[in-house]
Amino acid sequence: MESPVQLVEGTTSKKVFWSALGAGILTLALLLVSFGVSGVAYAVPIAGVGDFYVEFDKLVGTGYTFYPKMGETSSSDSAPQGTNLIENLTIDNLQLYKDFNVGGEWIRVKIAASKPVQISGLQHDAGLIQADAKFQNLVLQEKHSDDWQKQFKQTSSSIVLEHAKLKTHYLFQKTINMNGMKLTVEKINK
Repeated sequence: MESPVQLVEGTTSKKVFWSALGAGILTLALLLVSFGVSGVAYAVPIAGVGDFYVEFDKLVGTGYTFYPKMGETSSSDSAPQGTNLIENLTIDNLQLYKDFNVGGEWIRVKIAASKPVQISGLQHDAGLIQADAKFQNLVLQEKHSDDWQKQFKQTSSSIVLEHAKLKTHYLFQKTINMNGMKLTVEKINK
């Protein structure tokens, strides 16, 4: 009879991590096969992986709405965030990545697209957005409410973000067309 595995608090079990990562990559591979068949994914959420980052050269979108909220992250049950809703958008040089500390070594799981990405029905919850921004028909609106999350809203008929880096907690797209997609898992120095 084998003795049970004992984990020391503050360490990561490499066997558990690599098994979970393998299952995740297998699931992603199945998703990519569906991309290959249709070229389009429907209702794609990315949540529960904690703070991950989105970087791109340029985003051009229509039908933009922003409102503040408190939301869950990988390190907190409730943290201040902003929800960004965009009806239709195109992104150039999209890169999404998450860094993991595994037994003292850092690895990065990264998804990148070499061609423009078309998205409809985007919902994005962010803790930080750094970018050069341009809006058309920008409206900032306050409303009386006991719920602070309903007191402020920003809308715009169009949005352009350039040279952007976003700290993201939740990402959902109704449809995404991601030609030229590449998934990498690599060790990094941090």
